[in-house]
Amino acid sequence: MAMKDGEVFGTTQAGEAVRRFTIRGGGLTANIIGLGAIVQDLRLNGHDAPLVLGYDRFEPYETDRAFFGAVVGRFANRIGGGRFTIAGQRYQTEQNFLGKHTLHGGSEGYFHRPWTVSLHGRDFVTLTLHDPDGAMGFPGALDVTCTYRLKIPGTLSMELTATCEEPTLCNLAQHSYFN
Repeated sequence: MAMKDGEVFGTTQAGEAVRRFTIRGGGLTANIIGLGAIVQDLRLNGHDAPLVLGYDRFEPYETDRAFFGAVVGRFANRIGGGRFTIAGQRYQTEQNFLGKHTLHGGSEGYFHRPWTVSLHGRDFVTLTLHDPDGAMGFPGALDVTCTYRLKIPGTLSMELTATCEEPTLCNLAQHSYFN
């Protein structure tokens, strides 16, 4: 049976506990946190330095916008003017970048949202997120799943899937900075 508990890494300003999950395999150890499905730390056995940039404490993840290790979306990168059209319908999203563009899904993008851990085993963790219709101005509900897995020989893999029931934008990305 897969474990889902993890350890408390911090508490959001709203008072929600954020958990950290450690996975090991293929000569690697990774710490994944529930906020933003973030790869907080990645280490190679026998090598002292971290392989990714990340914070040792939780608080900077809630306030900093470097997106260290996060899954960004609903739309990674920028949407010019925060506007787009699908099937003749025009949509306006939050303009959180330079006051005129949408960056990484808006100020409450996936990097800043709590994800639910649905499965956690020795070498993997699966997180899910439900994004409701209209969130940050995007049409249609979207259900997202992210699975991180450590494999031989020293490989971190990530599988992102998203399902929707109506036309919408979806452009997800993993935003780790590798050392």
